[in-house]
Amino acid sequence: MKHGGDLGAAIARHGGLAQDWLDLSTGINPHAYPLDMAPTPAAWTRLPARAAHNRLLDVARTAYGVPDQLGLVAAPGTQALLPHLPGLLPAGDVAIVGPTYTSHADVWRRSGRKVVEITSPYFEPSPDTRVIVIVNPNNPDGRLVDPKSLRHHAETMAERGGLLIVDEAFADCVPGASVLPHLEGVAALVLRSFGKFYGLAGLRLGFAAGPREITDALAASLESWAVSGPALEIGTRALADTAWQNAMCAQLADEAADLTLLLQMRGLSVFGGTPLYVLAGTRDAAGVHEALARQKIWTRTFDYAPTWLRIGLPGGADPLARLDDALAHALSTVAG
Repeated sequence: MKHGGDLGAAIARHGGLAQDWLDLSTGINPHAYPLDMAPTPAAWTRLPARAAHNRLLDVARTAYGVPDQLGLVAAPGTQALLPHLPGLLPAGDVAIVGPTYTSHADVWRRSGRKVVEITSPYFEPSPDTRVIVIVNPNNPDGRLVDPKSLRHHAETMAERGGLLIVDEAFADCVPGASVLPHLEGVAALVLRSFGKFYGLAGLRLGFAAGPREITDALAASLESWAVSGPALEIGTRALADTAWQNAMCAQLADEAADLTLLLQMRGLSVFGGTPLYVLAGTRDAAGVHEALARQKIWTRTFDYAPTWLRIGLPGGADPLARLDDALAHALSTVAG
């Protein structure tokens, strides 16, 4: 599984329709930001306006705590930004702290860069390293790196003309996780995903905050109208809605605790995660994954870790109970 979220493989193998499935393979909030105030008709029928784009950036800068010296660019998802980075950043080796989101290593290797995978974020980069990539909180284990250590890496890379990249795709619901408020006077590139926390992955919206020469180059490479009119309107409204954000953070923490307790009671070892998913260990993760899939529940496995199973939030009492029943059957099937 390269990514979670694509039910095509599940349906092809096990049948059913998309609505029959409980998709727990992603880290996307099952409680999407309310769209009762739908985008205006103009958002659909007119080209996205520069003024609306600038309003979104202003709101995002405040919401994410982006220091004044850093630039900010919006994109149709942070994934769309990754392939542009190798051509914009200094030549040299790339150190990626993993295991983590595999697309980071993929884009750098495709560009011809040497990628060195590091298992601990507390390391001193080799003299040839010019780019460090850290996902924080990490996907899939939720590991957190403290802002002081991240700032140290940023300073080290800046001294040698390189750059630290921090992917904060899951930082919205982990208070204090973001390094952005700690980057005053220091250069780093920070990626922020909109769709995961707000449960609107299909909207395709993301941001990069970093040195202005980098964010300006990214904006130029994306060309005009990269972010859709509906994304501009919805993103601006949601990023300014602090009441919804605070309430949702509390709700997700409660639901993650319920999911953790369920998995532990079923005998799985929970050893990581964020408020949007739980990472558990079981002797035959692939077998449990397949047994759940036969019951139309889709989870996330990892080729490099055959005992790991990542499970997203079911989204309420009824789907949680469905998972509990299915998991009991799956574990008995695998054990048998």
